[in-house]
Amino acid sequence: METPKIRRVVTGHDDAGRAVVKIDEICSHFQQGRPGGHVCNIWTTDATPADNAAEADSGLREGKFTMIEDGSVFRILDFRPGIQARIHRTDTVDYIIVMSGEIDMELEPGGQEVHLKAGDVMVQRGTVHNWINRGTESCVMAVILIHAKSAVAGGKTLTPFG
Repeated sequence: METPKIRRVVTGHDDAGRAVVKIDEICSHFQQGRPGGHVCNIWTTDATPADNAAEADSGLREGKFTMIEDGSVFRILDFRPGIQARIHRTDTVDYIIVMSGEIDMELEPGGQEVHLKAGDVMVQRGTVHNWINRGTESCVMAVILIHAKSAVAGGKTLTPFG
């Protein structure tokens, strides 16, 4: 099964300060994460505010990460039917857009589940969760992760894991 055909367009400036397209390509740098899951980073930042003067292709940043301290990650996820479970929590606010397919998001092991389909959006706020694809086709999601302080509940700091 092939990874999705995602067109990535990144703008910038030429030496005269005019707006130009710097990158216009079909993403070819998908990486396998857990079995049944593929990830393509579209862009990353490592500071707030972000540096728009940098020339490096921040979508090609080395490493697998779920969070960049004081930064952000914009990625495409391709979760196939039967994707391996990964129960985790991150110190991020995640903005999620389901682009195609369907997926279930489980809060806590054996906890509440939400079924999402193409066009649905979600805000994930440092909660324990797992993605489950029980369907017959891939679920493709655009996800923006913004570094956040750890969640706190009942006076207890909830640390990231997984």
